[in-house]
Amino acid sequence: MLVLLGAAEAEAAGLAAETVTNGDPTFAGPLAGVQLGLRVYHVVEPEIKEAVDAEVYEDQIGMMEMVLEVDEIIEEMSSIRDEFCKF
Repeated sequence: MLVLLGAAEAEAAGLAAETVTNGDPTFAGPLAGVQLGLRVYHVVEPEIKEAVDAEVYEDQIGMMEMVLEVDEIIEEMSSIRDEFCKF
């Protein structure tokens, strides 16, 4: 199982990623202190892009990929996976 995110900013994606891996960092939601350790990716990461049909990816995500800070998102997601993923 993996979690696939599509947040437009690296910080928002990181918060969601940390929530499903290490638990809600704000301690405001039901996952506060719950370490699920799930593998989490953003839809613009190369691993996901390669797994999706190129035509579908371009149709559904291509325009957004041009305006997002893709490198920042990838860095944030990689950092969260390296630190908190158990699976």
